[in-house]
Amino acid sequence: MLLKDLLATRVLTEEQAELFIKRLDNINHSLQTDVEAAYNGDPAAKGYDEIICCYPVIKALINYRVAHELLTMGVELIPRILTEMAHSETGIDIHPGAQIGDYFTIDHGTGVVIGETCIIGNNVKLYQGVTLGAKSFPRDENGNPIKGIPRHPILEDNVIVYSNATILGRITIARGTVIGGNLWVTESTQPGEQLVQAKKRKSHIVRPEDWGGL
Repeated sequence: MLLKDLLATRVLTEEQAELFIKRLDNINHSLQTDVEAAYNGDPAAKGYDEIICCYPVIKALINYRVAHELLTMGVELIPRILTEMAHSETGIDIHPGAQIGDYFTIDHGTGVVIGETCIIGNNVKLYQGVTLGAKSFPRDENGNPIKGIPRHPILEDNVIVYSNATILGRITIARGTVIGGNLWVTESTQPGEQLVQAKKRKSHIVRPEDWGGL
């Protein structure tokens, strides 16, 4: 089957098109909050116009928020095309099935992965390289991963996740949690919890004279 024939089977019906138009105001509202979150969270930002025109997170979120609405309306294929276009341009990989609240932002953005069944609350900020992924895949009788089951993290409101942190499985990162960079998280957190790397201990070099010579 040619691509054009495949796409022809995925076009919006008139009813879907009308419903999508009605949802544009909601999409626009969410994107306005995303722009505000990006601006407020970056001391280098000079204005909203810079955020809209230059920040890769906005490109990724425009495509994601449109794609997510289409997916919830039952539209096939097109939502994945939209998010993969943004992925190729920005390095930010957001599955259209993920649920993301308002005032969401990703600083820098490159290398972020947000899985299909993620649920993200309001006022959440991620940094570059963050992965919100699955820990394991239950399999069917043929050994293939079972599709559609919740397997990605839930991030409640006001969560911050710093660069290159990896959060795996259907766990809950509670409201107000801060997760430091380069951490591997597979268990739920308590509200307001802060996860950081242990401080490096000062090493002590043992010399022969410390033991009275050799």
